[in-house]
Amino acid sequence: MTTRHDASAAHRTDRQVPVIALVGSTATGKSAVSLELAELLNGEIINADSMQFYRGMDIGSAKLPVAERRGIPHHQLDTLEVSQNASVAQFQHDARADIADMHARGKNAIVVGGSGLYHRALIDHFEFPPTDPAVRRLLEDRAEVEGPGVLHQELRSLDPVAADRIDARNAKRIVRALEVIQLTGKEFSSSLPQFEYAIPTVQVGLDTDNEVLDARIDSRVGDMWEAGLVAEVEDLVRKGLRQATTARRGVGYAETLDYLDGILTAEETQDRIAMHTRRLARKQRKWFRPDHRVQWIDAPRDAADVSRAAREAAAIAGSLET
Repeated sequence: MTTRHDASAAHRTDRQVPVIALVGSTATGKSAVSLELAELLNGEIINADSMQFYRGMDIGSAKLPVAERRGIPHHQLDTLEVSQNASVAQFQHDARADIADMHARGKNAIVVGGSGLYHRALIDHFEFPPTDPAVRRLLEDRAEVEGPGVLHQELRSLDPVAADRIDARNAKRIVRALEVIQLTGKEFSSSLPQFEYAIPTVQVGLDTDNEVLDARIDSRVGDMWEAGLVAEVEDLVRKGLRQATTARRGVGYAETLDYLDGILTAEETQDRIAMHTRRLARKQRKWFRPDHRVQWIDAPRDAADVSRAAREAAAIAGSLET
C-alpha cells in the first residue's frame, strides 16, 4: 500500500522555487498546508509566529508537536525562554541565514505563521531604526505603571498611522514606536517595511469566512484546554512568565494567568481566549489584505482538503501544475 508520504514524494520537485510565505489568520490550516508543501517541494519550514519562538509555549500557541512534523526540519521554533523578548531584527538576521543555508543545500524555504511584521521583516526591504536602552526603559516603566493604553493614545497623537497598526494592548510595539519617534523625530510608520521584496518570494494567503473560522477557533480553544493548557501555564510561571514583557501577553496565556489568579472561571477563561483569538484573526487578515502581492486561496475545509490547498499553493509558486 502506498503511504501518504510516498504519494507526496512521488510528486515532489527538486527545482528551486522562490521562498513561499504562507500567510493568513490563525486557525486557517497554515501548519497542515506547510507540511504538505514541504513534501511537495523538497522544502523546510521557517516559523514566523512570534509566540512559537518561546520554549514551553506549545499548547497555547498551537505549536506543531515534533511527532507530527513528519521529520521535516522546522526553523525558528523554541529559540527563546519566556523571560526573553522577541526581536524582529534578530529574527530577520537568523531566518535569512536559514534561507541561505537551505538554498545552498538545494532545499526550498516555506515561511509560515500569522505574525505579519515578522513576515514582512524577513521577505521585504526593512532596515531597523536606532535604539536607546535608557529611553526604552523609561517608556517600559511608564507602560507598566500607566498601562499601554495611555501610551497608545500618546502614539496616536504623534503617529496615527502607526497607532492604527498597533494593538492598544501591545506594550512592546507601542514602546518601540515611541522610542523611534523620540530618537529620530520622525513618525515610526515611515520606518515600516515597504511592499518590495528583498528575497524572491511568493505569498500565498489562506482564507475562509468568519463563521467557519470562528467555529474552528472555538473548537481549538476547547482542545487546548483539554490538552493541558493550565498545566503548561503553571510550568511557565515557574520559568518567569509573570515577569515577562512579551510572552505573558500572548493570547491564551494572559487569560489563563487570570484563571490561576481566581479572576476568571474555567468557562470564562475559555470564552475570553476564544474572543481574543477571533479578534486576533481579524487583525491578521487586516494586516495581510492590503498587500497586493498576496495570492489568496480557499483554506482547507478539513484534513482531506489539505492536499488540494498545498497543490494550489505550489502551483502559484510555479513548481507544479494543478
